[in-house]
Amino acid sequence: MSTSSNIEWTEATWNPVTGCTKISAGCKHCYAATMAKRLKAMGNSRYENGFNLTLHYDLIDLPLSWKKPRMIFVNSMSDLFHQDVPVEFIQKVFDTMRQASWHTFQILTKRSERLFELSTELLWPDNVWQGVSVENEKVTFRIDHLRQVPAKTRFLSLEPLIGPLENLRLDGIHWAIVGGESGYGARPMKEEWVLSIRDQCLANNVAFFFKQWGGVQKHRTGRTLEGRTWDEFPYIINA
Repeated sequence: MSTSSNIEWTEATWNPVTGCTKISAGCKHCYAATMAKRLKAMGNSRYENGFNLTLHYDLIDLPLSWKKPRMIFVNSMSDLFHQDVPVEFIQKVFDTMRQASWHTFQILTKRSERLFELSTELLWPDNVWQGVSVENEKVTFRIDHLRQVPAKTRFLSLEPLIGPLENLRLDGIHWAIVGGESGYGARPMKEEWVLSIRDQCLANNVAFFFKQWGGVQKHRTGRTLEGRTWDEFPYIINA
């Protein structure tokens, strides 16, 4: 599995789980589902099941072999808190993250209910950052679940942002990533939505990271906002 990443806010990816199922509007044009289909066609053995959820027990210990400290996105090709991932498997992943204390692990989920339900059954080392994905106002309840999770660093991935997010409750949140949808059929993101989130973050001392405008050809639209890039990380702004 990948040891490096082109995702702007991380350095590597680690996928002990692959595959997922769609649960909300943000999943409509899932990049991971498209990539899994491509990798299966290429004969990648990890994707023999396509985008059906698959547990890779042999990859649970992988980060322990990476000696250089990295920022690692956990399950970029799945959701660790998917209902079909056993609790015992999740606990093993957390045990690896605890042992690999020289890395920083970033976990994202749309399944905030299960995250909240299992949070007391997991040990939360300081090097584990927990986040939830929020694409529009219909799913802001995920932030309320996240706020109750005993992770030292809690963050939001507001991507793909497909609607305005006004009056966000940002207490207990340390970082917000914003990005537009990219690829075929990408839904547009309005500048005023992004500016509103940025201003809310500034007012609440929450690190703000603007990932991309997106679109069918995201390299053409770039990632500058009002003439500059926003690459804040929580350990910098909250130092």
